[in-house]
Amino acid sequence: MQQGTVSYLMEDPNQAVPLLSPAGGTPAVIETEAALEAAIDALSLGTGPFAVDAERASGFRYSARAYLIQIKRHGGGLHLIDPIAFLPHHRLFLELNSLLNTDEVILHASTQDLPCLREIGINPEILFDTELGGRIAGLARVGLGPLLESLMGVSLAKEHSAADWSKRPLPQEWLTYAALDVELLIQLRDAIYEILLSSGKLEWAKQEFASILAAAPPPPRIDPWRRTSGMHTIKRQDQLAIIRELWRTRDQLASAKDIAGGKLLNDSAIIELAMKAPTTKRDFEKILRPLGLRAQWLENSASWLGAIERAVALPQEQWPAVRTKADTLPPVKVWKDKFPEKYAPYTHARKAIENISALYLIPVENLISPEIVRRIAWSPPAQSTVIRDEEAVRSLLFTLGARTWQIDLVASAIADALLEPEPLLIAEPVAVGTIEDK
Repeated sequence: MQQGTVSYLMEDPNQAVPLLSPAGGTPAVIETEAALEAAIDALSLGTGPFAVDAERASGFRYSARAYLIQIKRHGGGLHLIDPIAFLPHHRLFLELNSLLNTDEVILHASTQDLPCLREIGINPEILFDTELGGRIAGLARVGLGPLLESLMGVSLAKEHSAADWSKRPLPQEWLTYAALDVELLIQLRDAIYEILLSSGKLEWAKQEFASILAAAPPPPRIDPWRRTSGMHTIKRQDQLAIIRELWRTRDQLASAKDIAGGKLLNDSAIIELAMKAPTTKRDFEKILRPLGLRAQWLENSASWLGAIERAVALPQEQWPAVRTKADTLPPVKVWKDKFPEKYAPYTHARKAIENISALYLIPVENLISPEIVRRIAWSPPAQSTVIRDEEAVRSLLFTLGARTWQIDLVASAIADALLEPEPLLIAEPVAVGTIEDK
């Protein structure tokens, strides 16, 4: 097993050559069935894996749908597809999906793009994630730009990464930016593949990629309104009721208009309105003026005032609780004093995993989920704190979602840690690259 990968990196990434346009130029956007059929035909004549990317309009739109899809294949060309011009699960998207599943699909940070691709009918069966692959390979910086700089010797401009991709027509410079995201993605995949192979980590990466594809969609959040920024300043239940009603009203309006909720009314405004509960438009404007009144806030002022009125009218028994019960553990910072029998093995497990992380040059969070480590320390297998039981630890790790390669690396250390009666000293604050306590 080789732990190092530094020999693969450029000595001076600052010497990277700017990549300004695709080798074949920026293609026209595909907006018709005829153009999409031609693109599928061209891709079918190519060979090897498919480089794929998608652009969304996060922060501008309520939905997380794709507003542009980029695909490139050796010998098959580079194509920019406007999915908004077609219905979801259009027959041609299904045909494209069948073609993509004849080989590997390369994505960078795949968990961001897979939901919007699946929404239109593209569901890869073989995945290579260059971002995750870079993490497992032990590369320090795994953004697409830094990876291309360190491994390929080229640099990308990222000035349009936060653009409103729902805009039509899309500016030419945006299209060039999008095309460049897949221009060298196949070569980047090959470079990361070689690092993984030579360091004995390829199978680990494959297990992670397969896990991403097999993962079930996340369940709906319980009380998502509780994630409103600034909630920590609210202590009264009647004010929580206002926040809940404002959040729900905003969510309904945002969904109906496909506008990001923060554009309609941001979280700071919701907190201010909850604390002061205006009843008139004049009071509403007075309260929010210090935050900078925005047209969308005023345009929907009747909706916000109606939400406040409904919340204020609720009987006390319908106010939300200040805290809700959830399947969460107490913060580790209180374990030392309140749960020392759990804290001691946790500190040893954490330290051992940090050592393994350093040995194999894998970030702790990719080596094993910190939440899994906390849960095992909190609820260890029966008798494992008395008699070393690595098999029981392995079984629990698997149940909690760890992959085989992760279990092979950490099970023994965790089994040892569960027998430790005295805690290790843990320096605070937690340094970068260590398991972070919630």
